[in-house]
Amino acid sequence: MELFRDGVAAFLEAVGIAAVLWVLFDWFMYPKRAVNVPVQVPLSGDAEELEPLLRRLAGLTVVLLDEVEKELRIRVRPLAFPISNGPTFRGVYNLYEKNLSLFTSDEKLTADAQTAEISDLASPELDSYIGAKFAEQLRSDVELVEGVYDEFDREAYLRGELAPVFFGSAVNNFGVRELLECFVRIAPSPRPAPTATRTVEPAEPKMTGFVFKIHANMDPNHRDRIAFLKICSGTFERNHNYLHVRSGKQLKFSSPTAFMAEKKSVIDFAYPGDIVGLHDTGNFKIGDTFTEGEKLKFTGIPSFAPEQFRYIENADPLKFKQLAKGVDQLMDEGVAQLFVSSLNGRKIIGTVGALQFEVIQYRLEHEYNAACRWEPISIYKACWIESDNAAQLADFKRRKHTNMAVDKHGRDVFLADTSYGLALAQENFKDIRFHFTSEF
Repeated sequence: MELFRDGVAAFLEAVGIAAVLWVLFDWFMYPKRAVNVPVQVPLSGDAEELEPLLRRLAGLTVVLLDEVEKELRIRVRPLAFPISNGPTFRGVYNLYEKNLSLFTSDEKLTADAQTAEISDLASPELDSYIGAKFAEQLRSDVELVEGVYDEFDREAYLRGELAPVFFGSAVNNFGVRELLECFVRIAPSPRPAPTATRTVEPAEPKMTGFVFKIHANMDPNHRDRIAFLKICSGTFERNHNYLHVRSGKQLKFSSPTAFMAEKKSVIDFAYPGDIVGLHDTGNFKIGDTFTEGEKLKFTGIPSFAPEQFRYIENADPLKFKQLAKGVDQLMDEGVAQLFVSSLNGRKIIGTVGALQFEVIQYRLEHEYNAACRWEPISIYKACWIESDNAAQLADFKRRKHTNMAVDKHGRDVFLADTSYGLALAQENFKDIRFHFTSEF
């Protein structure tokens, strides 16, 4: 027995190391490939119970749609669906138009991507475009989408109850054309616009419009500012005089501009619903109204209440003028608001989210060559105040001096440090009206 045992040990000793090396070599050089094993899962229950499971089985795309529904609290309906992803991405199938947009890596050809009309996914023509493997996957995905999601209801979309979803890439300029073409077909026509005195109907012959956005440095080489004007009624004409209601001046525009991505062109006419870019030398602000003579003020223009507050400080004393100019112009865009403390004269920036501070800092550095730094400040809410009782308003400003500030336009703002402090101020000063947005 000992002789046999010693013989086996000697043999293993001789070949053991070779066997181990062979196994390791086989493992690293010829890794085991994944094998697709079809699994049948019997399902039973109500459709509402099975829907989440089916969506999870569909992969990441449907999971993303579920997340959109959850976060935005709105029903979605895909009107396009991607074909594969990553390096194997083939394009997008338009569920609304029943056509196929093929993706190409050539940036010059992407915007004008090949489009094939395929109304029947069972057609073998689909295989010739994207291959049998991807065609079969697309058929399966579309079948699931059609089974899980409701049919697209344009009326529900117009009521704001349903959101159509498209897939594409703005960076690669792929899928943008398809989105716009579909949007033109399903989007609502121009609607009546409310003003402080009356409602403006889009069919009215005289032109009316308002500035809803201002963007500085559209062209960094020229340091220009563009005011975006939405046409509410009538026809906007190039080189025609229009009343700037706030200033009372008659203005005309020699080069009104229409924008499409990075492309822009001078236009002669614009109609209700159109957006026109007007060159601005610092005379316009958000909410400005243009008419053919009637003094109107459009209401309902979005004005966001700031939620985040920080002191802004100059990081480079030699660039004081650049920083002041940059802050002044960026605040005009409406993405953030500027407050000057009555206590110490320091400038406070209020934004909706923390990311906007990074955007402001980046734009100041790269567009105005000005460096800034942020310092924390504890503010709960910014409240614009007004009152018909001048004595009580003066008393409030005196007693709350440490919490008072003025905005960019010189209006009084109460910077409440806590919710309790705000509630107490509202209780003690009944004749003062507290507004949480600048539009009142």
